[in-house]
Amino acid sequence: MCGRFILLTDLAALAEAFDVEEIATEYRPAADICPTQQVAAIVLTNKKKLVTLRWGLIPAWADDPSLGSRMFNARAETLAEKPSFKEAFQRRRCLIPADGFYEWQKAGNRKRPLLYSLTSGRPFGMAGLYETWVSPARERIHSCTIITTDANDLIRPVHDRMPVIVPKESEAAWLDPRSVRPAELAPLLKPYPAREMAVREVDANMLPRADG
Repeated sequence: MCGRFILLTDLAALAEAFDVEEIATEYRPAADICPTQQVAAIVLTNKKKLVTLRWGLIPAWADDPSLGSRMFNARAETLAEKPSFKEAFQRRRCLIPADGFYEWQKAGNRKRPLLYSLTSGRPFGMAGLYETWVSPARERIHSCTIITTDANDLIRPVHDRMPVIVPKESEAAWLDPRSVRPAELAPLLKPYPAREMAVREVDANMLPRADG
């Protein structure tokens, strides 16, 4: 599961880290990003763009956009089968940049927030899918979901799922639907190496809505 994450890297550094060619977002750094909020995302159209998407995927066929509030994660194991994700997996893959993501560990009568990040300290791209939903009034909502997989050894004591983190060398393949078939992406949909990740407890007051 990935239900909260952090992105404090500034816009210029983010664009450089992901080789972005065009910035089309008013992204602002945030320490506590939750589903239904607007998030920065990287997509590939005719060029690599940094855009804004609403977190919680609304399938194009949905009657009600509220469906998106429940679809902020997609399981890697069923992407090619689920009607909500199948077409997006084939044609509309994205990266959701983050500096880290949160999980909550039970500690007596409370839950303490833990922040997982890369030992390198660099921002990373979580594998995502995106869609455009059009309302009867022709309003367009661009939305996304974050793909999850089995947890690695670092995260498993706290949670059995984690977001798919796309290695830097595989980002281009993940984004480009023209040169890579979905079946060839299966090796990317696996736990990120635990040895390349770090964890630390954070101040619970920084996360006023923390509920696990």
